[in-house]
Parts: sequence; structure tokens; C-alpha cells
Amino acid sequence: MPYPEPFATAVLLTTLGLLLVASVLLTRASRRSGLPVALLFLVLGMVAGSRNWPGLAFANFHTAFRLGSVALALILFDGGLNMPRTSLRKSLAPASVLATLGVVATALAVGLFAHLLGLTWGAALVLGAVVSSTDAAAVFSVLRGSGVQLKQRMAATLELESGLNDPVAVILTLAFTASLVSGKAAGWGLVPEALAQIAIGLVIGGALGLGGAWVLKRVQLPAGGLYPVLTLALALLAFGLPTLLGGSGFLAVYLAGYLIGNRAIRYRSALLRVHDAFAWLAQVLMFLVLGLLIAPRQLISAAGPGLAIGLFLALVARPAVVFALLTPFRMTVRERLYVGAVGLRGAVPIILATYPVLANAPDAFQIFELAFFVVVLNAVVPGAAVPWLTRKLHVESHAPPPSPASLEFASTQLLRGEVVSFFISKASAASGATLAELPFPDGAAAMVVVRGSDLIAPRGQVALAPGDHLFVVCRSSDLPLLELLFGSAEAD
Repeated sequence: MPYPEPFATAVLLTTLGLLLVASVLLTRASRRSGLPVALLFLVLGMVAGSRNWPGLAFANFHTAFRLGSVALALILFDGGLNMPRTSLRKSLAPASVLATLGVVATALAVGLFAHLLGLTWGAALVLGAVVSSTDAAAVFSVLRGSGVQLKQRMAATLELESGLNDPVAVILTLAFTASLVSGKAAGWGLVPEALAQIAIGLVIGGALGLGGAWVLKRVQLPAGGLYPVLTLALALLAFGLPTLLGGSGFLAVYLAGYLIGNRAIRYRSALLRVHDAFAWLAQVLMFLVLGLLIAPRQLISAAGPGLAIGLFLALVARPAVVFALLTPFRMTVRERLYVGAVGLRGAVPIILATYPVLANAPDAFQIFELAFFVVVLNAVVPGAAVPWLTRKLHVESHAPPPSPASLEFASTQLLRGEVVSFFISKASAASGATLAELPFPDGAAAMVVVRGSDLIAPRGQVALAPGDHLFVVCRSSDLPLLELLFGSAEAD
């Protein structure tokens, strides 16, 4: 063949394009079935790898680890961008406890159970550490993509926990892997090491987040497309720099995203959309690549102990640990049971399971296969049951449904004023009134009414009906009066 490299590249790109199209279309099946979309991406990668599709002969753990780390940085940065300040304040304490003590307790419980099933103490503790943390990508995709509307504090606790608990899991995995390789038990030195990683992550993530927000607010770039390039660079720096200095890149990148997302910056709405797309692309590619690392027959060989460990984690260890640790936080029994049940695992345990493989630790491939099986099982139990559990335990939010449309401005200038949407309920003071009858503040005006699938021009004779979403342009100082008329503004 005269041009082998261009041809091989074309085959790879064509195959990758087909897999991405299939992955996107599978998200519809995920929503109907209730299965986390991450599971479908993993399975698609496994099938592609086992069938030896052209251009996809892939079994490189080093490359998979690096790609997975970049993908996680983008996913966590996007999660931080979309975490409202009010939700963080309400959920930081319980989420922090679950992200530290919860991870340690879960790792030890699973390690003990795995040892009882026949694994050596060293391998059992490594496996426990690997599967001890929940996964941001899995939790974000299930909570945001399944149509589930949880109470704000519970949703924020689950999302924040999944964004904060990776550092402790990484520290435990590295320490127990080193112990497995050397034959020496891990000691109390883990505690100062964990504190140091968290401190470095907080300092660097905070500095890059605040500095990035300052630049995005004050510096006008010559083209709108440069703003996502800048925030992407900040995300990569927030993950890479603290890691180089012995800190937690996972914590730093999440914190940097949170600090940038909760400040007035140029091009804000467009940046949120771009990073949402980055996060989805990263999630799809990450799970496809990780799926390529293992063949279905390997899962079959790990099915016995993997099934037992997966069920123990999902039905015993995680619920018991969460139920005990959340008792001081005034959560009801149903809420604690729900948070304990919805502790989804995803790419993070699979990426962590590559550590012992890369370190040539004893039983490393057995640990990887078991961790992979636990993730797949955890996506089904309890992943597929999330909508059912939400209804059964009565923890759904009674907030109005989100608007089927969004209206926003993407500007490289800092505009004075904002666009706010309101849901018109039966109890709203404006329900049944025409727009001409409503006492809008001087600096506010109706922009559009969304009624079902219809966009209605905001003429004076238009009467607002229960179920409408009204978009208003206003100044921040007008919000109190507008909320008296229409109720609380809808979240972005």
C-alpha cells in the first residue's frame, strides 16, 4: 500500500467516529433503561476491543492512565463550574466527611471482605482502596441525565462527595500498592501525607481559580474562541501543577472550576456550554478506552468473587458507612439510605486499578479484573435503580420542572444586567395576569414566554398561565421585586 500511515490514520479516525456516534445514540437507550450511560460506553469499548476492530488494537495501560487522567480533569473542572455557591455551603460538611472517613471505612470494609474470599491481605486492601471512591462522571451523568430531580442538598452532597473523594482513594491505593510490592505494611505516615496532598491541592486550586477568574473578568481577548482555550489551560494546570508538587490534582481542578464558575466573568454562558461539551467528550473517550483494556472473557473469569464483592460494596459496605457518618447532619433515614445507595463507581476505580499493574505488583491483573467487574456490576446495582429509588424513598424535589428552553447572552464584555427565568405556578401572584397589568421595575422587561413547545412573543395582552416559563431581562437590584411577582428565579 503506497500510503500506509495516512491509510492507517484514516481507519483509526473512521472507527473512532463510528464509536462516538454509537456512544451518543446509546445515551437515549440509557435514559429509557435507567442504566448509567457510562456502563454503555464501557461495554461498547469492550465489544470493539474483543472484535479487533481496525485501528483499535489497544492494551496500553500507561496510555489509558494518561488519557483517563486528562479526561477526569475536564470532568471535574466542569463539575466545579456548575456547582452553585449555595449548594456548596449546605453540603460541604457531609460531603467532606464522606470523602475522607467514608472512603477509608469503605476501603477497609471491602478489603476485609475480599480477604475472607481468598485474596491476600495486600491484594485485598489494594482492591478495597481502588473501589472506595464514588465517581464524578458516573454520578454527574446519572443525576443530570436521567431526569431525576433530587432535593438540592442531597444532589449537591452526592456530586460534591464524588468530586472531593478521589484524593484519599489515590493516597490509599498508592500506599497499599507500595506495601504490596515491598511486603511492608503501610503505617500512620498516610495521615500527614493525605493532609499535605489536600493542603497543596487547596492552595494551588484556589490560587488558579481566583487568578483565572480575575483574568477572565478584566482581560478582553481579541476573539471569543480564545476564552475556552484559556479555561482549558487553567483546568490542565490546576490538575498538573499540584500533582507535580505532591498535591491532589483532583481536588485542585474541582476547586478551580468552582471559583471560576461562581464569579462574574466574560463569556460565562458560552464557557459553561463549551466545558459541558468537553466533559461529555472526555467521558465518552475515557470509558471507551478503558473498555478496550479488557475482554468479556476476563470478566467471566472474575465473575464469582467480583459478584460477591460488588454486591457487598453496593448493598452492605457503602450504605452502612454512609448511614453512620451522616447521622450527625440532620438527614432523615430515607435521605441517608438514598445517599448510601447512590454511590456509583465508574472510571476512577478502573484508572486506580492500573496503578498495581504499572507497578508490577503481585496479583495486579486479578485486582484490575475484579475492579472492572465491580464497576460494571455497580452500574447495574444500584445504577439502574436510581429513578426507582428516588420515587420509592420519596426524596425527589418538588421544585418546578426546568424550562425546555434556555436564553442567554455570550459576550466578551461584562454586561450590566442579566436574563432570569421564572416558573409561573398556580400560587404565583402573576398567574392569570396579562403582561401589561404587571408592575415591572423600570429596568426590567419580559423577553419571551415559553409555553410547552411554543415560544410566545411578550406582547402586553399575553396572559401568563400556570406552567409557563417567563424570561426577563433585569438589573440585579430588580430581583427582589420580580420574585414577589413570579416566585424564586429558576437555577441556570
